[in-house]
Amino acid sequence: MRLLIVGTGSMAAYHVEAFKKIPNVEIVGGVDVRAEQLAAFNEKHGIANGFASVEEAITWGQFDAASNVTPDRFHYPTTLSLLAAGKHVLCEKPLATNAAHALEMAEAAAKAGVVNAVHFSYRRGAALQKAAELVSEGAIGEVRFFEASYLQNWLHLEWQTRPECLWRLSTAHGSRGALGDTGVHIVDFTTYVAGQAVTSVSGLLTTYDNKAPGGKVGDYVLDANDSATMQLKLANGAVGTITTTRVASGHGNDLRLRIYGTKGGLEVSDKDGASQMRACIGADMETSEWRVVDCPAITPIHERFIAAIRGEKTPLPPNFARGAEVQRVLDAAEESAAKGSQIITL
Repeated sequence: MRLLIVGTGSMAAYHVEAFKKIPNVEIVGGVDVRAEQLAAFNEKHGIANGFASVEEAITWGQFDAASNVTPDRFHYPTTLSLLAAGKHVLCEKPLATNAAHALEMAEAAAKAGVVNAVHFSYRRGAALQKAAELVSEGAIGEVRFFEASYLQNWLHLEWQTRPECLWRLSTAHGSRGALGDTGVHIVDFTTYVAGQAVTSVSGLLTTYDNKAPGGKVGDYVLDANDSATMQLKLANGAVGTITTTRVASGHGNDLRLRIYGTKGGLEVSDKDGASQMRACIGADMETSEWRVVDCPAITPIHERFIAAIRGEKTPLPPNFARGAEVQRVLDAAEESAAKGSQIITL
């Protein structure tokens, strides 16, 4: 399997290392408009070919699939070019910066008949997968209520000394703030376990004064939202809240979901990459006893992507249609916030 890496930023190294662990996968090329960055990346990872654009790589053509790790605003045009060339694509989240583009990408992937996947990285958590399985099997009965959060604290730390963070604070550089950066994860995290589509959203966003002179750092205007809250209603009538922020002091990278049904409840956490689940089910409801649940390891998304291309029987990774579904929720939250937290029906 010959693979192309599109974009050579910090996340690209993570993707390269993940693919290198898979037998008979060769990373044959890298793409980046920054020639020096591309050359250094390719040398570090032993990649033989470098290209200044996706179009240049497609003209070369000696690859089967691509991992798109470009900044968010470039996912749409680069992925569409790859799909038009008939290449399988794993795209970083969010699939696009708006639902219309995400839907167009999903439709293009379906038309091309290629394997397509969104890198919702927290799907790797064994606890998340086990929780989704339990809910699907009816272990907690009918879902009634949930509360979920994704907490980070880096906006209280020395972020101004980390240039790689600046684009996340600037809408002009393609950021949709905490809502688009971490909200995309926690919406997928929550609704995947619940197994229900979102039918309505109410959102509230805020951007803080980050004490940068004039609200800028160089060319970066710091106007993207830093915290977001959402109230969601699901297709079965369940309601709940989702919150995400960059200012949760003491929390480096913590996701948590509490979901409650007519027969019990689950608590799922993913803290700095380590996942865990507790359950209160059946007779334990009488005493409010919560027990840790053993969660078997799962196949990582990169392996599932390659296995799907090879036609092997394995759980499929979340596809572009799922990416578009999550993006619709984020768009609705943003629209709601702009309208004074008005409820938006999907």
